[in-house]
Amino acid sequence: MQRAGAKAIRSRVRGEFDRQRLADNTAKACRPLPARRDPSMITMKTKYALKALSRLAVAPKGQPLLIADIAEQEGIPKKFLELILSELKQHGILTSRKGRGGGYLMARAPEEVTVASVLRVLDGPIAPVPCLSRTAYQRCSECANEATCSVRLVLREAHEASVKVLENTTIADMINRVGQERGALPALRYSI
Repeated sequence: MQRAGAKAIRSRVRGEFDRQRLADNTAKACRPLPARRDPSMITMKTKYALKALSRLAVAPKGQPLLIADIAEQEGIPKKFLELILSELKQHGILTSRKGRGGGYLMARAPEEVTVASVLRVLDGPIAPVPCLSRTAYQRCSECANEATCSVRLVLREAHEASVKVLENTTIADMINRVGQERGALPALRYSI
């Protein structure tokens, strides 16, 4: 009699275990795919990096800027900016000084740092599909022939045009464009 009771309990436990495992597998299958960066948009991380680099590029040569000052002037969360500047330093775009009078400085001239290099450092490959990437090429698994792939052919034109602009635009160019836009605005004159 005890054996029959034990078998019934084991059977119930096994049944509960199987139902739970099925529920777990169903939940896993129904989970949305992880978010992927939209290749047509830059991330806030890169946007903040470009703003910070522009601010650092106009600082007097050899004069470091504090993270707190950059964050306040550009409206960037300080903790997030710390991570961004640290990553740019690891890739040789920035350098830093510690202690009194310390902060971050440009490690390379603003004329040498392209927007494309910053994008690649912070966001990874620029290409909208892996078969167009220069730095992380991968053949698309569902593509039978790259030479005749209609998706690749159309995206290649758009990608080449945008990469050309990004690789030929430096931090110095960004600063110059801002100056030109400010100069292009009509001056307001008042008389009383």
